[in-house]
Parts: sequence; structure tokens; C-alpha cells
Amino acid sequence: MPAEGAVCRGGRVDRPVDEFSLIETLRYEPGLGFLRLKLHLARLQRSARRLGFAAPEQVEAALDAAVCDAPSPQRVRLTMNRTGSVTVTTAGFVPLAADVTWRVRIAATRLDSSNKLLRAKTTRRGVYDRARAEFSPDEADEVLLLNEKGDVCEGTITSVFIEDGSGMLLTPPIACGLLAGVLRSELICTRKARTSRLTLADVDRGKLFVGNSLRGLIPAVLVSDWLGHAFQLVAAGPLGDVKCRICP
Repeated sequence: MPAEGAVCRGGRVDRPVDEFSLIETLRYEPGLGFLRLKLHLARLQRSARRLGFAAPEQVEAALDAAVCDAPSPQRVRLTMNRTGSVTVTTAGFVPLAADVTWRVRIAATRLDSSNKLLRAKTTRRGVYDRARAEFSPDEADEVLLLNEKGDVCEGTITSVFIEDGSGMLLTPPIACGLLAGVLRSELICTRKARTSRLTLADVDRGKLFVGNSLRGLIPAVLVSDWLGHAFQLVAAGPLGDVKCRICP
């Protein structure tokens, strides 16, 4: 029998919306500490407030205890449930080589720009997992998602950027239906990027980058076999509006 509050649709059980946690994925560097820590903490606090989670407490202490002055770079994953309970796990991290270029493809799965939950980083990653599963690791290093209007939104684990020819990076606005990425926020706040709606034509003719706080900004090339895809619309989430500020 489905758990109380779950909804059955065609034999599939949709779990209630409160069955998720918030996530922050950070990079720890010996001698530098946690990169972009203030932006990560600000996003966690903002998401908790908007989604009705308990206010995060002693997060920095939990992070420090997890890395224990590790002698090598670490990938640090923090999850926080609705009551404010925090779990931190770590794994060794090898930064990408400076000359790496990622191959990206376009997913058939589409995002719904009215789904405000997309603006927060959570464990509800079904749409991203489905998009990633459309291509094998040999076919693509990252997969980009569009929304129902055809706007380019984000990758499954990265934000999207296009260089406009003047050195400024363009990145889709939150209103298109995407995560307020930490690297994205930093680049906007330091005036290295600005928001602009992007189409596939923009991506195809521009200089493409993807990136996140863990890996940084990564040059990318679009593998242009997206024509003819049968697109799938992801249903809107049940939450009300969640306004995400760029700078904390």
C-alpha cells in the first residue's frame, strides 16, 4: 500500500513533495578551504526558507568535521532534510585538466518553466536522471535540457553559458526553469556573466561553456543531432513561487 499522502497514477506511486532533501555539493581545496562557501550557505538558507525547511544550523562545523584538514581536494556532498538534520559525505576529487572540452547533447526530456522547485538543488532529480540516461557516457559528457518554450535551461549537473563575443558570458534567467547555480551566481555577481534567454541557435553558433561550483567553467561543444527529437514535458511541481536572489 502506498505511504499516506502518496498519489497513484497508472500503477506508479508519486511520493509526496515533502519527501526530499536539499543538497549542496562543494569543493574543498587544502590551503583554501571550501570554494564559494558563502554562496553555498546562502543558497541553502534561501532554499530552506522558501521551501519550509528548518533553518540550517552548525553547517560549517559539520563541513569542517567531514574534511578534517584533508591533504587533497575533496568532493563534499551535504544533504539537509526538512527538520534541519545535516549529513555530509566526502570523496577524493581530481580537477579536470585545463585543456578538457566536454561534448554536450540535447535531451528529449523538457523542463517546465513553471516548476519553481527546479530553482532549488534537491534530491528530487528524476528529470535530470532521465535526461542523462538518454545518452551513454561515450556519447556525451553532459546533457542539456530545454523548457516547454524551447529555451535552453541547464545541464543535468551544470549551468549553461555562451560567450557573447565581447568576453561577457550569457546564461539563462531563473525564470526559464533552472537551478540557481553557485558558479553561475558568482559569475553574475562579479559581472562576468549576465542573464539572457538562449535558444539552440544561440548555443550552436556561440562559444559554449558549462560549469558548476565543483568543476568550474568547462569549454564545451554541442553535438548537433538534436533535430527530430520527440520532446517530453516534465509536469509542473506543486509548490508556489520561489523567488531566488542572485546575490546573497
